Amino acid sequence: MLAGTGSDDAVMDVPVNWVHSSDLQDPTPWLEPGQVLLTNGAQFAVNPAVASAPAATKSERDDFVVDYVRRLRETGVLALGFATGVVTDVVPDDLIAACDAARLPLFEVDPAIPFIAIIRFVADVIADDRRSRLEWSLEAQRAVARAALRADGLPAILLELSRRLGCWVGLYDSARTALTVPSLEPVPERLRGEVEAEVLATLARGARASVRVSDDGVGYTMQTLGQTSHLLGVLVVGTTTPFDPAENDLVGSVIGLASIALEQRRALDAARRRLRTGLFELLLSGVVDVADRTATSLWGPLPDEPVHVSVVAGTVSGQSLFDELELAAARHEGGMFYAERGDEILVVSRDPKELESVLRRHGLGAGCSAAVGWADLPRGLTEARRSARSVSREQPFVRFEHLAEQGLQGLLATSGGQLVAQRLLQPVLDLPEDERDMMLRTLRVWLWHNGAWDPAARELGVHRHTLRSRVRVADATLSTDLESFAARAELWSALQLLE
Repeated sequence: MLAGTGSDDAVMDVPVNWVHSSDLQDPTPWLEPGQVLLTNGAQFAVNPAVASAPAATKSERDDFVVDYVRRLRETGVLALGFATGVVTDVVPDDLIAACDAARLPLFEVDPAIPFIAIIRFVADVIADDRRSRLEWSLEAQRAVARAALRADGLPAILLELSRRLGCWVGLYDSARTALTVPSLEPVPERLRGEVEAEVLATLARGARASVRVSDDGVGYTMQTLGQTSHLLGVLVVGTTTPFDPAENDLVGSVIGLASIALEQRRALDAARRRLRTGLFELLLSGVVDVADRTATSLWGPLPDEPVHVSVVAGTVSGQSLFDELELAAARHEGGMFYAERGDEILVVSRDPKELESVLRRHGLGAGCSAAVGWADLPRGLTEARRSARSVSREQPFVRFEHLAEQGLQGLLATSGGQLVAQRLLQPVLDLPEDERDMMLRTLRVWLWHNGAWDPAARELGVHRHTLRSRVRVADATLSTDLESFAARAELWSALQLLE
């Protein structure tokens, strides 16, 4: 190499797409980026500025050589080969200097090597590379097609694509939920938020698209699945360089197979969910033996009693949660069964801990019943629903046993009892603040002393006749009869719930 290296050494790793030979003073109209130009230097033997002159002055020649090299560089020529022994015996110094200044690699071609030999050699290398890539593409597509025939076709396709391209792969459904595939390299944690935002934007447009993102050594390609206005999802492939034609063909095949798989999966998942719903209805009706035989033939036996019933709390979108429930049920065969019933997602399990960990990963909660037998499944469902009403950010998984420990008042509080209490006490709550506070404290102290006048009056620091007068006013205000035990019990519960 005579010149043009230095800071542009990386050009030596750029693939050459063709070699061209020309002695024209300006060959660039016939050149393309990525080519190598061969010349014997005949264009430098005449003065391009003054055609009638037999030779160019040194300054004119220097300007011509510099401009010649600049045009080659701007066209995207990768290197210039100069054949000695034809026009000149050595490579001209001014050409070496111009190539060095422009960072255009310049090499000397031995007189014994004809240009056609170099061109044929490069053509053979390019043909071998194309044949090799074609063989790679055919083999990769055959492998993907074989993967599509497996029972776990969609995950197998993604695993094969990741292995063939040597990169991470992610598939998001139309609800922007990532498909969970064991052993598949996931989207890197540092890119997850950015990728999910791009997926959201791509799906929101509702049109087929291919997006390439590349920045600071990080890159990935996104391709939509499905047709415009009926997008099935987005395939994300993490590569720092754009796909070559063979890789593009492979990704195209995966998109086609994945689209078919997602459509089939939608229909199959809907059928499975309806079947699970039917089995749960049989269980609620007490037809446990038929439901167990059906479940065993499809997914495995039902959990042995006693079982816990859980009602999922929170908004569920996409297929991801159901994928994880399927995996959890497979890991603990005979330990978990789930179904949908209306807007509810119901899970029956021997040990709710596995479900709790699954829901936590999805930012969801659940209400869980106490242990019940299959015959008491309706009671378990009722307990689970009551527990689900108490789910909060601080306590995302609520067990009915914990509610029972809080007593009847605790259960009433978690079942909306506070609203009923406020409605019952509203006439008192509407009183002026001083009068309201005095009335509420009087009723609490009086009821705490079981309606006994003297001890309640002493604690309040008033005469018993004053206390009687206040209770009569409260009785009239609330339109109740505080002489009866039922009214006193209801008022006490309302006061406790109000606190």
